[in-house]
Amino acid sequence: MRAFAPLSMLLAAFSAVALATADQGPLDPARLLKPPTDAWPSYHGDYTGRHYSPLKQIDTSNAKALSLAWFYRTTAATDNAVVGGPAPLAGATGFGGGAPAATTGPIIKAIPLMVNGILYFTGPNHIYAVDARTARLRWHYYWRGRTAIGNRGVAMYKNAIYAVMPDNTVVSLDADTGKERWTKKLTGPDVSNWSTSAPIVIRDHVIVGIGGDTPVGATRGFVESLDPETGDSQWKWWVTPGPGEPGIDTWPSPELSLKSAGAPWQPPTYDPELNLLYVPTGQPTPTYNGKSREGANLYTCSIVALDVDTGRMAWYYQTSPHETHDWDATEVAVLVDGTIDGRPRKLVAQANRNGYFFLLDRTNGKPIVVKPFALSNSYHGVDNGVLVPNAAKEGSPGGTLVFPTSDGAVNFPAQAFSPDTGLFYTNATDAGSIFYLSPDPSDPTGLGRGQEWHGGTYQSRLIAIDYRTGEIKWAHKYPLNGWGSSQQPGVLATGGGLVFSGDPSGNFVAFDASSGTIVWHAQLGSQMTNGPQTYVLDGKQYVTVAAGDTLWAFYLQ
Repeated sequence: MRAFAPLSMLLAAFSAVALATADQGPLDPARLLKPPTDAWPSYHGDYTGRHYSPLKQIDTSNAKALSLAWFYRTTAATDNAVVGGPAPLAGATGFGGGAPAATTGPIIKAIPLMVNGILYFTGPNHIYAVDARTARLRWHYYWRGRTAIGNRGVAMYKNAIYAVMPDNTVVSLDADTGKERWTKKLTGPDVSNWSTSAPIVIRDHVIVGIGGDTPVGATRGFVESLDPETGDSQWKWWVTPGPGEPGIDTWPSPELSLKSAGAPWQPPTYDPELNLLYVPTGQPTPTYNGKSREGANLYTCSIVALDVDTGRMAWYYQTSPHETHDWDATEVAVLVDGTIDGRPRKLVAQANRNGYFFLLDRTNGKPIVVKPFALSNSYHGVDNGVLVPNAAKEGSPGGTLVFPTSDGAVNFPAQAFSPDTGLFYTNATDAGSIFYLSPDPSDPTGLGRGQEWHGGTYQSRLIAIDYRTGEIKWAHKYPLNGWGSSQQPGVLATGGGLVFSGDPSGNFVAFDASSGTIVWHAQLGSQMTNGPQTYVLDGKQYVTVAAGDTLWAFYLQ
């Protein structure tokens, strides 16, 4: 006997197909200027970097009813993928190229975009387009270049997708099909740098940053603006200064400045009223051996404001002068419109890898708050708003105990700010290491982990910081020893009074944003590997999160 679906089910199915079809189309650039609701159109959700959505369908009263909507597991198999990039050498496998193993799924560190009912996200050398209602794969793109720790996301402009591959190649794809529009190599063929971060799109600028800090063949860090239609370069800003340029006096010689890194490997944020791009920069090289590069080493470990149309620097603030512990400043530069001393101010906030919270005036870079939020023993204190390094806490032949470790008190995973609570949220870890250096000050050591012994992780926690004072308002301490900061998951705040993140035991957790009380959790089977995001489709609010090679989505049944 044949079974027939009820008419109501057929009508519902037809309606879902019609909605999915209607959703398809280019990204309206106006969405990038709005808080994310029916879309998550850029890595940070919007230009502010707050990782905040005003959506409030899911709130503190009903979050306990969250349940699984769907999950999608990535694949490295390329049988049905769009394939780009140089052909691999015969028999080549592993880091240098070759066909990937079909039994493993690339890890998702990307925060997915959601535009017109489609999710776009990446794994190293892979880009996926997945239906945001059903998790059905729409297309899969594979880049045959070398493999590294990237990619961490994509950008979108009209009907095009942009990503930077680990071998420093920008690819532009058709958002409907995944087919290549153009590719652009950012570096020469011999450099050992790699790229990890998602681009961002501002009007007719695709903004990309170079990554990597390897000792041989390293490229000076830079931010570059590309034409979205052709990939042609519009401008390039180098992190470290060249001969005769401002800041070169903070290096022993121009040659050393040109050999350093300062890689800006976090997607920047943007203020459309000021037309300024806020770029957090990486650490200098050699990373641990400060004796070979005396001076503040501008503009590494800084937050730098650039004119988005010209790339010219408007101001800078250095979070870690003469940095010697791998504490780059590439954590998100979060834009806050707040009140200081009773008057409205345009601000930029960052919880830094060195264990300090910074609040700056984003019109001029002047510091307002510089305050520790984690164990840190490498500074004498603050002088005129700038940290003063303690030379006794640099690496030494006999070893020097330093807090935090080279992983930092925080790392690249997303931090969040809620304008509803006035609180800044981040996961943080207290941990210490012993740093070693060769007795020969000219020895180019300190680039890897061979000169550091991790002494232990003591406490990991989710903290809520009052942006106006740097005071910790509440902290949720995770059990046992927590994690290294580079394994911490990102954070999402919502208008429903919630903060979403994860714990070291593989739980996806919803916290009350005002108190830190846990209101819901779900076990994912492994630790979170990206930052959560949220969107509304068909009147339902979804929250997505990745754990390893799997993207999970939850909603209210």
